[in-house]
Amino acid sequence: MKKTKIIALAVAVLAGSEAWAGGLLTNTNQNIAFNRNFAREGTIGIDGVYSNPAGVAFLGKGLHMSFNIQNVYQTRVINSGITIPSLNGTPFYQPFKMNGGDENGVKRFKGKASVPILPSVQAAYNYDKWGFQFGFALIGGGGKCTFNNGLGSFERQISMIPALLYQYSQDATMATALGIDASKPNMPGYGVSSYINGQQYVFGTQLGVTYKVNEHLSLYAGARFNYIYNTYEGNIVGISANINGNSENVYNYLSGRVNSLNTMAAAYKAQAGTVTDPATKAQLEGAAKMLEQGAEKVNTAKEQFADKYLDCTQRGWGITPIIGIDYKTGKWNFGARLEFTNHLNIENDTKRDDTGLFADGVNTPNDLPGIFAAGGQYSVLPNVRVMASYHYYFDKNAKMANDKQKLLSGNTQEYLAGAEWDITKDLTISAGGQRTQYRLGKGGYLSDMSFVTSSYSVGFGAKFKVAKNASVNVAYFWTDYQHFNKESEAEIRGITVKNTDDFTRTNKVFGVGLDIDL
Repeated sequence: MKKTKIIALAVAVLAGSEAWAGGLLTNTNQNIAFNRNFAREGTIGIDGVYSNPAGVAFLGKGLHMSFNIQNVYQTRVINSGITIPSLNGTPFYQPFKMNGGDENGVKRFKGKASVPILPSVQAAYNYDKWGFQFGFALIGGGGKCTFNNGLGSFERQISMIPALLYQYSQDATMATALGIDASKPNMPGYGVSSYINGQQYVFGTQLGVTYKVNEHLSLYAGARFNYIYNTYEGNIVGISANINGNSENVYNYLSGRVNSLNTMAAAYKAQAGTVTDPATKAQLEGAAKMLEQGAEKVNTAKEQFADKYLDCTQRGWGITPIIGIDYKTGKWNFGARLEFTNHLNIENDTKRDDTGLFADGVNTPNDLPGIFAAGGQYSVLPNVRVMASYHYYFDKNAKMANDKQKLLSGNTQEYLAGAEWDITKDLTISAGGQRTQYRLGKGGYLSDMSFVTSSYSVGFGAKFKVAKNASVNVAYFWTDYQHFNKESEAEIRGITVKNTDDFTRTNKVFGVGLDIDL
């Protein structure tokens, strides 16, 4: 009877839970002109429908359009580690070593994200003083990211199983209860197959009006309708551990223990039916009942190690008000815009959720942060221009699930600069750079499913005039992300562990666009 209670308790301690998460990105590369020169807030062009909408008023009368396609490729790399201080000096001290980790107990998890076609369209029609604008683009997200070998946050839970089995094997009662033969040679190990795929899209349709006050000043007012569409699919299957010298599927192994308990209970019941002594009969029936109760508890607990699947879609929508101003004088032009924070929720449409974390119909805060952007351009020569811009994101005002935004130490800032040279009347080349600084604090905001790190970006490209009223933009840019090291302490299945994560990414974008003036 005592052994039965111990089995149920041991399995309950072994059982753990997994966490799933997601996140959004703000895309500022809405036009190929941006890719070849990031500092666009002080420039005048059709791409200004996004970057400097008030400045578009200074384009000529008539219709102006821009059609753009970009190809984006990203990788996301997390080098994760877990250490169990209480097991220093044992093979269980750094569990990831048992399943692909390096000599320091660090395991690499790599995700690949690709967007074969990232489209955007800008259009404006100008009269004498009034102008009307339209824009469509993927304001956030825009592709899918796949981790074919799961993530460290999931595997940490599973990597604890060999250590717990080892501890139980040192106790004769526990070892017998769990069917562990401590006399057999044991090479500790575990295994799991995990797959995660996430897709995140924020479609933005922007409408606005400009008014040219005079030859120097123009104003803009508009709004962007945002529609969010996210999907998450994944699985965690085949959790295994080395038990009695064999690699055992933990779910199947515990199922076997359930069968053993039920068999023992049946034997006690049968024996009770053959005795006449009331005291002996009651003892045998009591033992059978305890074994049955234990089997029921173990049967429930084993579900923690069953194969798990997730299939969830999230949707939401909201509106971002936008205002802008542009002022030009002599060789200078200055522009600014303010996008207000868009407060919205996303709702789960869940087809399957074995994690218990994506309940169908649940709404989660998922605000899009406001942006203040300003910049200027100076014409050094009639055919040479330099420009600079500044972006400030109101991240801490954008509410997220569990108020995650409060873990940031401040708001994101970006510093941008670039230059353009009209080599001929039909050919312009340009280049630019961007510095993005995130205020990540101690890293509590970051998780391996959703993270960003500060970065430097460099882009270059050219604009070719292919007809009297048409030009082609071609550009390429890449981003060099910094590493962010996060250290944390946690308790997994009652044991204190120390976790480390090193986050970084890569990003490469190639794009082609067509501008037409009618």
